[in-house]
Order: sequence, then structure tokens, then C-alpha cells
Amino acid sequence: MPPYEALYGRSCRIPLCWDEEGERQILGPELVQQTSEQVKLIKERLRIAQDRQRGYANNRRRDLEFEVGDRVYLKVSPWKGIMRFRKRGKLSPRYVGPYEILDRVGPVAYRLALPEELSRIHDVFHVSVLRKCLSDPNQVLMGPTVELAPDLTYVEGPVRVLDRKEQTLRNKSIPLVKILWSHH
Repeated sequence: MPPYEALYGRSCRIPLCWDEEGERQILGPELVQQTSEQVKLIKERLRIAQDRQRGYANNRRRDLEFEVGDRVYLKVSPWKGIMRFRKRGKLSPRYVGPYEILDRVGPVAYRLALPEELSRIHDVFHVSVLRKCLSDPNQVLMGPTVELAPDLTYVEGPVRVLDRKEQTLRNKSIPLVKILWSHH
């Protein structure tokens, strides 16, 4: 007995025998015609399902094109044991940059102007690893200026106490103070 029949206690219904058990078996050209109709029905339903899923996928898909001179971020993938971008693990950056596009190499490849520290990496990248930088160079925020000493240090001091709190544990209490610091 076949494994299917041993497992489920009935014979397997294959495309040649789609009739229920106990029904009259069709032989000859009628069987071929019925089987081809069932195959056409299956193909039509598969096509409908594929069109539906293609519609869902294409809603999120977009064609990216960049101009020469645009600035883009470069997606980095984590390499095991290599700290190429200063941090590793949970806090490692997903994108580095922004870098300027020098020229378009192909329909989906761009050459970037990489800094000296990334000179060992090939400078042509696929569009899937690039993300457009949306910053406006005209809107530069100026931070507060900090007076630096000749040895490139600065003095940081408390300005005022913002909050006081006492953390109580089982047998001791810890005083907590929140302070506003200058140049911090």
C-alpha cells in the first residue's frame, strides 16, 4: 500500500482521479477533457493570486534615479569582527555618509566620491544600497560656540540644580540630583 493510504486510510486523489471515492470512474477522452478543464481552472486561479500579490508588492516598490551631484547615504552591512564604521553590534550605523555622486556608470549603478578612510572599497554602488540625502545646504544650524583652550579642552561647570530626588532602597536611601551643565 502507498504511504499516503497507510497514513490517512484512503487512497490519494491525483489529478487523474478527482472524483470522490465510490463514484463512477470516467475513462477515455472524457477523462482527458475533464482533467484539462481542471488544469485550466488551477492555472487561472494561480494567475489571479499572482496578480493580487504583485499588486501588493509593487505598491512599495519604487524606481530610484539620482542626478550627478546629488548627495546620498550608503547602506552598510555588518561584517563579523570588522569595525569599519566605528561601532559594532546594536549601535552600528545602517547608513554612512552623505557622499556626492560623481557619475552614473550604468542604468542602476553610480560612482561615489568616498573619503580617504574608505579608499579600499570599490566606489561604484548599486542603487539598492543608496538612499537620497534630503538635507538642504542653505539651512545650516549654528551651534553655540565653545571657547577652547590651546590643548583643545574646555571648561564645563554646573549652572543650576534642576531637580532633587531621593531613591529609597530596602535599607538605605540614595540622593539624586539633576544638574544643568554649561557647554554640555
